[in-house]
Amino acid sequence: MATITSPRQVLVTIDGSVNLANVTRAIRMLRGVTSIVPAKPATKKARLYDPETGEFLNDKTMKIIEDVRSGKEPTYEMGSMEEFKAWCEAL
Repeated sequence: MATITSPRQVLVTIDGSVNLANVTRAIRMLRGVTSIVPAKPATKKARLYDPETGEFLNDKTMKIIEDVRSGKEPTYEMGSMEEFKAWCEAL
């Protein structure tokens, strides 16, 4: 009696210089491959990496950074730590 197994998927990432058709043909030759669906190119947003936490910044933080860079969000310049503390306490 044959054992029925559930299908599993493998994600393969290739660089842009490789011919996708050749990779697809090579994968089709593997035993057990039932289908190959090329992924649509995703539009990637810029992400910043935090090495202290090992994670990327979330969407909310990235939006604020983009707003500051584009001038939509105000910025403040402090001359010293004491000036910064006074500004924070005034909030």
